[in-house]
Formats: sequence, structure tokens, C-alpha cells
Amino acid sequence: MSFKRPTFRHPASATNALGFQKKDYEGPLSTLCAGCGHDSISSAIIQACFELSLPPHRVAKISGIGCSSKTPTYFLSQSHGFNTVHGRMPSVATGAVLANKDLIYIGVSGDGDSASIGMGQFAHVIRRNINMIYIVMNNGCYGLTKGQDSATADPGSIGKAGVATMFGAIDLAGLALELGAGFVARGFSGDKDQLVPLIKAGINYNGFALIDVLSPCVTFNNTATSTKSYSYNRDHMDATAIADFVPPRETIEAHVEPGKEKDIQMHDGSLIHLQSLADGWDPTDRLSAKQAIHKANERGEVLTGLLYMDKAAPEIHTILNTVDTPLNALGQEVLLPGAVALAEINASLR
Repeated sequence: MSFKRPTFRHPASATNALGFQKKDYEGPLSTLCAGCGHDSISSAIIQACFELSLPPHRVAKISGIGCSSKTPTYFLSQSHGFNTVHGRMPSVATGAVLANKDLIYIGVSGDGDSASIGMGQFAHVIRRNINMIYIVMNNGCYGLTKGQDSATADPGSIGKAGVATMFGAIDLAGLALELGAGFVARGFSGDKDQLVPLIKAGINYNGFALIDVLSPCVTFNNTATSTKSYSYNRDHMDATAIADFVPPRETIEAHVEPGKEKDIQMHDGSLIHLQSLADGWDPTDRLSAKQAIHKANERGEVLTGLLYMDKAAPEIHTILNTVDTPLNALGQEVLLPGAVALAEINASLR
């Protein structure tokens, strides 16, 4: 069997604003299990980057260890990439963002990579508000080591091994809210219509953006009794809203009554269908978002969509007041100003 993609590009294929076709954002063929939800997430990332017309050379992909962390191989093959060790992706991402703030950073992790060995790093990358989109491919099990329960597996959930999960689950979206994340969303790998706009919004958010994506493991955790299975998520999804992502342009104003719907014309002439959230839910209110997550969990539902966003949270370079030039582009004359400048700095500290 060949895993090499054909290089042919149909001349009539659609192109984006940069003249790239969607295939230009792909990578080699995936070697994950056929039907793996992670491949659907990779496809959504490809679609989002294509629609945003991102220059591939301005994107950096960073991942840890696990089935999920293999996926950056399968998208954006013309972008920068770094595969770190287990649970340490946030540290490398922090260093990269501090060194070069001009790149667009896509972090890919799994429920084991983030909720177990990488939990400490997950907390601090949120606390520092590193400017990146952090996508967790959450399947509730350790696929590379034959399907043991992960820290996100729900109590009583039964995987392929046939044993019910005995411990409580870590809700990464709820935890991110508690830790102060400014953009928190949840998606489902089987709902690309919702996931693509969420990824586009996360990429454009100025700060740390978490998207916890439920992604069924078709080999070890897709039984009817597993809460991370495809069928369970299809039957228990509760979307926050029907929405799309529109790049910033001149203001388009519209008023939609709570619980009502309306079609709004965009700058390119297309229509966007808006559905106003019902009373009692405010995605800009952290407490409201927490309560919505807890209520959905109590009902055994999976709450997807944009859960919370803080547009005013300062990202890491604003917090540290760094210079406009990326640190990795600073010359020797700036980094090594000489003995006179050092003496002046020392004198100012006395």
C-alpha cells in the first residue's frame, strides 16, 4: 500500500486570496486508524487555514506525544513544525512565541498529553496567555498504548476493555475557564460545520485559545457505552449557537432578539444565519460559561460551540512589554549594547 499523495492539482480547483488551493495546506496521507476522529480534526484545520488564506510559512505547528500529536504531520506540510516530548508542548510553544511573535502558532495535544503528564504545563500556558490556538483531540483513552482510560474518561464509561471507569473525569474546558483562559470552546470531530469556524476564530484570537475537541477512538473507545464514542456524542450534543467566523472589516450591525434567528448580509454578498443565544447564557461572562458547562455535565450532555471569550485579556507580549521587533530578529547592536549601556543600567538599579 502506498501512503504517498498524488501531486496533481486540478486547474479548476478553487483558490483562496493567496492563490493557494486547499491541497496546498495538506500533508502526507494519514497512517492513523481508518475513521479516526483525529483525521477529521486535521481536515478542519486544513479547511480553516485555507479559508483564512494563511501563508503556510507563517504557521508553526507544535505537538507533544500521542496519536493526536502525530497529526501535524498530516496537515500544513509547508509550515514550520516541532514535535516535543510527552506533555511538554506548552514549554516549547512559550519559547517560540516569545522568540518570534510574528508567526501563527497551532498547538496540538491529546487528553493524556494535557490532562495527565502535561497538566502543570497546560495550567501555566493558560496563566501566561500565550498567543496560540491549543487544540486538544480528546478521545478519553491512550490509543498508542492500547486503550487504557485517560484522565478525561467519564465515571462509569466503558471502553473496549469492558471495565467501567472508576475515577472522576477532568473537564479541560471547565478547567481552562477556572484558570483564566480568555477563549474557551468545545467541538466534536464529527461536526465540521461547527468546528471550522471555531478554529478560524481561535486562530484570530489575540491570546490563548483552547478548543477541546471530542474525537472518538474507533479502535479502543467507540463502544455504545463510552461517553467519548461517536454515537454518544451524536445523541447528546447541545450546541451553544449556530454561528460563523467573519474576518474584521467595517462594522455590520444587527439586532437579534434572544432565542430568535436572522439572516445578515456580509461584505462579500453572502448571507450569515444568526441565532441569538437564549436568556441566561452569556459567552462573555466567565461565571455564566462555568454554570452552563456544569449544567450540561449534570444532564449528561456535551456542550459544544464557543463557551467563553474575553476580548480584553492581554497576551504575553503585552504583559511583558516587549519591543515591536520579534526577539529572534534583534541584532547584536541591540542585544549587546556595550559596557557604557550596562553601567547605566546597573546605576539605575542602585
